[in-house]
Amino acid sequence: MKYWQDWNKKYLKELTGNIMPFWMKNGWDRKNGGVYTCLDRDGKLMDSTKSVWFQGRFGWMAAYAYNHIEKNKEWLKASKSCCEFLDKYCFDPADGRAYFEITAEGVGLRKRRYVFSECFAAIAYAEYSLASGDKAWGEKAVELFKRIRKFVAEGAKYMPSKYEPCLKAQGHSLTMILINVANVLKQISDDPVLDEQITESIGLLTKYFIHPEFKALLEMVGPNGEFIDTLAGRVINPGHCIETSWFLMDVAVARGDKELLKTALKILDWSWVWGWDKKYGGIISFKDCRNLPPQCYEQDMKFWWPQCETIIATAYAYKLTGNEKYMKWHKLVNDWAWAHLKDKKYPEWYGYLHRDGTVAQPAKGNIFKGPFHIPRMLVKMHDLTLDM
Repeated sequence: MKYWQDWNKKYLKELTGNIMPFWMKNGWDRKNGGVYTCLDRDGKLMDSTKSVWFQGRFGWMAAYAYNHIEKNKEWLKASKSCCEFLDKYCFDPADGRAYFEITAEGVGLRKRRYVFSECFAAIAYAEYSLASGDKAWGEKAVELFKRIRKFVAEGAKYMPSKYEPCLKAQGHSLTMILINVANVLKQISDDPVLDEQITESIGLLTKYFIHPEFKALLEMVGPNGEFIDTLAGRVINPGHCIETSWFLMDVAVARGDKELLKTALKILDWSWVWGWDKKYGGIISFKDCRNLPPQCYEQDMKFWWPQCETIIATAYAYKLTGNEKYMKWHKLVNDWAWAHLKDKKYPEWYGYLHRDGTVAQPAKGNIFKGPFHIPRMLVKMHDLTLDM
């Protein structure tokens, strides 16, 4: 179809002519290693504090682009730089946990209770191993994944509880990310622990987090999936839900699992209804499953990453089903994202928009936004549309 062929070229051009050059020029720290992400609209460094998430995310992204787009040696070097910086500086030797923020030179500044830093390091090691052929990095990836499982299993010993013990709860985001991490690592390892994790996480999602009474996947539930009727317990994060849907599509395709595909599509369908802003367009940040006012101050903002996840998920759903509904949704979110997020004057895309699509702040990166969701979307869409 000409539509997909034209967009395939556009995704590739944006990645290789805009997004990757911006981060290679302004973000990659060729002196200390790793990547800076706190960059202003034009690429000027605003803060040399490094996000440990993005040492892993860009380490993965640069190698992923190398593996899927072109054998660009500079991308491979950047990936190696991030992996080596992670390995040398980003883990606290006292407990094996990764930091969340670190200085430019590699001094740990802050940890968080979550294991996302570790997860992103693991996928970086795995993708770089695949790109470079260095199996030692693949072994590091699997070893780290097993440590992550230990951190999660032993709970409070490594991951302080978010709430006091009187509130028993579990979060969707950890369940979601472990599916993707295990799926990435399966490229370089046949260790059974990876499929065990995927199966376990899918089981948790379907048994506990999917709540048909609200037609929603909730962000927080009780230990056995109980609905927690509080502001925090009623949160729907459409972007996370839609990201989960295409992670499940990946597994469904790999396993030939038609029932899992139905689950993925159900999550996408529900989350589109909750997330798509019929008045202004775009996917909003948060909703309350009882349609009460959400607590989060950014509840109706349009962040960059939910748009990226929805672009992927709707195209993927259309490719797998041929259902024109998904084609319609894809065009809506894809056109909206390119019209509002892409900076017409400087490279890279905005990350933070008001509900009406106007720019809330123009910086291209910070501790949470960097070279991941946008380039991942571009590469994933290039791959998906090659034969559409």
